[in-house]
Amino acid sequence: MNELDSLVESATQLFAQSATPADLENAKAQFLGKAGRVTELMKGMAQLSVDEKKSRGAAINVAKQAIEAALTARRQALADAELQIQLKAEALDVSLPGRQRGQGGLHPVSLTLERIEGIFGSMGFDVAQGPEIETDWFNFTALNTPEDHPARSMHDTFYVEGGTPEAPNLLRTHTSPMQIRHAVQHVKKHRAALDAGQPMPEIRVIAPGRTYRVDSDATHSPMFHQCEGLWVGENVSFKDLKVIFTAFCRTFFESDDLVLRFRPSFFPFTEPSAEIDIQFQTGPLAGRWLEVAGSGQVHPNVVRNMGLDPEKYIGFAFGMGPDRLTMLRYGVNDLRLFFDGDIRFLSQFQ
Repeated sequence: MNELDSLVESATQLFAQSATPADLENAKAQFLGKAGRVTELMKGMAQLSVDEKKSRGAAINVAKQAIEAALTARRQALADAELQIQLKAEALDVSLPGRQRGQGGLHPVSLTLERIEGIFGSMGFDVAQGPEIETDWFNFTALNTPEDHPARSMHDTFYVEGGTPEAPNLLRTHTSPMQIRHAVQHVKKHRAALDAGQPMPEIRVIAPGRTYRVDSDATHSPMFHQCEGLWVGENVSFKDLKVIFTAFCRTFFESDDLVLRFRPSFFPFTEPSAEIDIQFQTGPLAGRWLEVAGSGQVHPNVVRNMGLDPEKYIGFAFGMGPDRLTMLRYGVNDLRLFFDGDIRFLSQFQ
């Protein structure tokens, strides 16, 4: 047996003794690495004549190919052995009964949104839709929100790519833009009648959907839901707001003795404005005032941005948080539970 045959046999034996891929790579380095025995043989050819280099180089290449073939075979053998171990560990008993897929259900907030839409639908309100990536005009300007308002701060609002520095795009911070979009389209639809001095059908709509703000704690989430309502006509008053919202709350919570309080407040898009508090007369929350919504007469500037004459058309708007209503209805004290995806929690509402 010559030197090269002995080298191939040594490599094959060492590869066969390698019990793990890491051991095999270490063995490979002894023969095929930068300082390996085959590499040293190739370097030693520098002192040979041209004819000797040809014959010696060919013989070394044959030996190298044999070593590489042995290496590949051992790699495959180790991989096959590992696969067999894995298959044995993961073996399935096909005689066992299969796992049934559990029955899903609506998310508790989705249940609340359906309930809200159903109640207001019975009062003649349509449901508006709109984009979640909104323009500055619909989200702020059309709603009489000045440029120095805190809501326009980068620290309070998620701005996104697109738009211009003067009119940036953002994730909507409330669902009021949906009201404006709906109102603008409604006015366009009836523009000919308005120009002819004919009365316009009333705008009566709710706008439920996801909204986004830089806020996160036990009662706030960066993504949350809102439902806003709008009723605009020639003879819509604050009294109508009280009647409509009182009827909604008592129906939603199934409690005729629920008490509402309209507390003076400020919003740029309504004037006068009021926070709406509710008080349960029975149950664990009895006697406590709980804020559930903001409301007010639609500001004349907002009516004007809808394309209507604020001297002729008037209305009210309100905005509430379906997430908070869900917490109150089901007795949940941490908003984050709704969005953690814990099946144990969510399955309670199926």
